[in-house]
Amino acid sequence: MACASCSTKDGQPKGCKNNGTCGTDSCNKLTVFDWLSNMSLPSGEKPFNWVEVRYKNGRKEYYHNPENISLSIGDIVATQAKAGHDIGMVTLTGELVRVQMKRKNISDNVEEGLKIYRKASQKDIDIWQKARDREEAMKVKARQFAIDLKLQMKISDIEFQGDGSKATFYYTAEERVDFRELIKVFAREFRTRIEMKQVGFRQEASRLGGIGSCGRELCCSTWLTDFRSVSTSAARYQQLSLNPQKLAGQCGKLKCCLNYELDTYLDALKDFPKSDTKLQTEKGVAVCQKTDIFKRHMWFAYDGEWNNWYKLTTEQVNEIIDLNNKKQKIASLEEYAADLADDTKTEFENVVGQDSLTRFDNPKPKKRRKNNRNRKNNRNRSKNKRKPQNSKNAAK
Repeated sequence: MACASCSTKDGQPKGCKNNGTCGTDSCNKLTVFDWLSNMSLPSGEKPFNWVEVRYKNGRKEYYHNPENISLSIGDIVATQAKAGHDIGMVTLTGELVRVQMKRKNISDNVEEGLKIYRKASQKDIDIWQKARDREEAMKVKARQFAIDLKLQMKISDIEFQGDGSKATFYYTAEERVDFRELIKVFAREFRTRIEMKQVGFRQEASRLGGIGSCGRELCCSTWLTDFRSVSTSAARYQQLSLNPQKLAGQCGKLKCCLNYELDTYLDALKDFPKSDTKLQTEKGVAVCQKTDIFKRHMWFAYDGEWNNWYKLTTEQVNEIIDLNNKKQKIASLEEYAADLADDTKTEFENVVGQDSLTRFDNPKPKKRRKNNRNRKNNRNRSKNKRKPQNSKNAAK
């Protein structure tokens, strides 16, 4: 989903070049579709006078509109800040803002909330753009200053306030960092008010963005707003190998997508016996070796005979467990496993041979060899024709 000006030309992305102020707000991170925009309010109802405003890298705030300024999605507005004013873009208006504020537990008290001053003028936008242009160069210097002071921290991003009076430095650190000396260096070098804000590794990845191992943009930078804790038990329930290189995302933490299908797996595992269940048979004790959640199969092996596995269904295992609870033993697992013998019949046969990997390996016959053979045959024929003529002349 993108605006028309973001098309490609000669294979290269053209881009709208609005630097995060796209008028349609359809190519930005964490975009919300206003599905209530075409619905009219009941008679006598006043429109909700709170507005959602987006800043750099998807940061969103909610502001009160006391003067009832006519605003629409994509408008650049000047908003109230703790000191001075900030510049942002309107991303949502109307009743859906009320829903979003309720979902995020944000109070709609006018006295406590900040307000919108006005629509941004061209002068406000120019000052804002000049401040944004300074951020990348400042980031390089700020990281070097932190290295020189030997601070165990990483400065991931810098965000200027709309009026250019304050710069917020976002950083990540494993432990608590004493950056008082660093702030003095920043204030002396950059000549502006400094605010240090520590963020988690997931928040850092959501601000910077990137491409995940699945080949798509990171969920945290496109649509995911709440970061739930992810534990290794989520991987165990889904029978994934506990390989940290495969389970960790770009933030260094476990991938958020491990929680997406976890509830489905937990519902499926409710009917499964526990993996540490032991089946009592007359032949010996059987221990679970493997489970297949999708086909609802479990593999058991006798104690001491680990190479021979027997496949059973969950219903069969529950039946054997009920018999064991009644202090009864079955003869052997072979009786139950015989019903699940694998069908060796081929469901699909390729008669064309297009799945052969060596179909292009056979060398083509060379035409020269055929021509040489033809020449030899023609010579032999000509010799045979000449021989009888020579014999007649010799007889004469």
